[in-house]
Amino acid sequence: MEEELKCPVCGSLFKDPVLLPCSHNVCLACARNITVQTPEGETPVQSRASGSSDYDYLDMDKMSLYSETDSGYGSYTPCQLKSPNGVRVFPPANPHRHCSLTCPLCHRSVSLDERGLRGFPRNRLLEAIVARYQQNRAASASSSSSSSSSSSSTAVKCQLCDRNPVDAAVMCEQCDVLYCNACQQRCHPSRGPLAKHRLVPPPNRAQPPATARKPATCVDHEAENFSMYCCGCKAPVCMKCLEEGKHAKHDVKPLAAMWKQHKCQISQALNGVSDKAKDAKEFLVQLKNMLQQIQENGVEFEACLVAQCDSLIEALTRQKAKLLTKVAKEKEYKLKVVRDQITHCTMKLRQTTGMMEYCLEVLKENDPSGFLQISDALIKRVTSSQDQWVKGALEPKVGPEFDLTLNTDSLLQSILQLDFCQGKAESGPSVPAAPILQLEKCCTRNNSATLAWRVTAPPGSPIEGYILELDDGNRGQYREVYVGKETVCTVDGLHFNSSYNARVKAYNAIGVGPYSKTVVLKTSDGRLCVCVCVRVCVVAWFTFDPTSAHRDIVLSNENQTVTCNSYDDRVVLGTAAFSKGIHYWEVSIDRYDNHPDPAFGVARINTMKDMMLGKDDKAWAMYVDNNRSWFMHNNSHTNRAEGGIARGSTVGVLLDLTKHTLTFYINKEQHGPTAFENLDGVFVPAVSLNRNVQVTLLTGLEVPKNIKQ
Repeated sequence: MEEELKCPVCGSLFKDPVLLPCSHNVCLACARNITVQTPEGETPVQSRASGSSDYDYLDMDKMSLYSETDSGYGSYTPCQLKSPNGVRVFPPANPHRHCSLTCPLCHRSVSLDERGLRGFPRNRLLEAIVARYQQNRAASASSSSSSSSSSSSTAVKCQLCDRNPVDAAVMCEQCDVLYCNACQQRCHPSRGPLAKHRLVPPPNRAQPPATARKPATCVDHEAENFSMYCCGCKAPVCMKCLEEGKHAKHDVKPLAAMWKQHKCQISQALNGVSDKAKDAKEFLVQLKNMLQQIQENGVEFEACLVAQCDSLIEALTRQKAKLLTKVAKEKEYKLKVVRDQITHCTMKLRQTTGMMEYCLEVLKENDPSGFLQISDALIKRVTSSQDQWVKGALEPKVGPEFDLTLNTDSLLQSILQLDFCQGKAESGPSVPAAPILQLEKCCTRNNSATLAWRVTAPPGSPIEGYILELDDGNRGQYREVYVGKETVCTVDGLHFNSSYNARVKAYNAIGVGPYSKTVVLKTSDGRLCVCVCVRVCVVAWFTFDPTSAHRDIVLSNENQTVTCNSYDDRVVLGTAAFSKGIHYWEVSIDRYDNHPDPAFGVARINTMKDMMLGKDDKAWAMYVDNNRSWFMHNNSHTNRAEGGIARGSTVGVLLDLTKHTLTFYINKEQHGPTAFENLDGVFVPAVSLNRNVQVTLLTGLEVPKNIKQ
């Protein structure tokens, strides 16, 4: 509340406040200082000190209107000063000059008539509140600074004396500290930045009892008390003012009645402000809670990011080990070949050198008959030895260079472009999403079929049209049967008792979007047949759902790859929901360490996310290790089957809601018997795993041959 009790000009508590027509308040002395001369009175005079009387008006206070905002003329004088609050302060004008006063808060200029500042009413209510506030503050300050030995003294003590504090001589309103004369000269000199502080006499600790204030009297008739209120002038008036006819044409009401009425209005307004203040407090609590949530989510997100980057680094480390193994094998091969060639060449060279030395010794002999006896054999040996040193024999079989090239440019570019999906989504317009076929509106009749779909247009790029495609009824190639802007299409001329696969995609100025999921249209002999059969899905058109996943789950690769930060099993669901038709999807095992037990299957949307899939009654799953598997529902383990998974394995899930069964596949082969029967309701794909496993949804697959589409 203290800010409400400070003058906007001097920055101190109000002293002799006067009420301006704009409803703002200033001190009486400050009101004299901020008056502005008109051009007719440009010569400034020295400011005089305010008198001791509340309204010690002189002739110099009788001034008339001049508004610089109306004329555009700036009347600042060379003697202008600045208050501690930064508000310009001007010395008062010469007597009998025309002056105006500008409010320091709203900057509205008001006139001073022949009465001068006497024309502004004194704010006695504010003055009383300031006095009461000063008394309370002084009592609080004296109680905290006084000792028990001086508690009986009526004078307040200096708050800065080290020992035996003496009586305070002054109090600084800005610092709210009591000083004796010595401490004031030492700690609070009236120079420099402290020169603008206002020093006042210290309050007495033993305040006299509050006396009833005298009723306010009329400015024009000082002997008359206010008894009426003029609604036009918005000011209290006395009876003599009414008798003189000053407010004859104004609406005048009793002062007490208007007092009660305005009190009620303020109370009602305060109720509304109180509600807003309560809302603001709740909003602040919400913001503070949001700060904590942001901190927690930031830590979790950083942990997920570190885990994803660590998985990339781990994959790169594994690939590095593979490449180093290849390089080592190549090096060992080259070294072996060169060593073998060195050994062979050394042996041949030694044989040749020995033969040459032997021939030279033979040539030294002088026995013709003995020479001729062995010369033919030596000639053959020398010729044969020469033939062994052909051109290829003196060339290395391998080179020192490694014929291996590792191109990392594209991978490095991908790493440098690694960014969050959110930033990419905001980069610009995109192609339309896959349309959603509205099965409840799709139907067939005789040899005609009607299909309906819907799609949400991407921002900034409206959809220009749709392309509907059907196959030939024998799972052959698709052909376009409709191109246009409508979202409902009827196709005629189909064969009776046939099944057609249909799909639709949307396009815009950016390009063509992905296909919708495929539906099967069954024509009949004159009977109306609603399209309820969805063909076996061989493309994972859904992804893992980050919104419903456990917080330990880490998703990547556009939400198609999943792993976990915890050693405990955590559940992640798919974005698709199945209530009818036949559905098949597969996941590949990207990483499998320390023989964990990942689980695959289907679940309700409200299944438990912090335990293995199948431990509650809302999930049906197969959990498998490297040797065997079990089916599990409601924590009941059944049908143990031999054979497990390893890195690179695939796990398939077949949900046949036409037969209400669930079957599992490992590496395209059915694993165990039909796992669950009598399934009914809405199901979503589900996986549970821990940090030792990473799996990815597969796309573009071939359905196992033993699954009938």
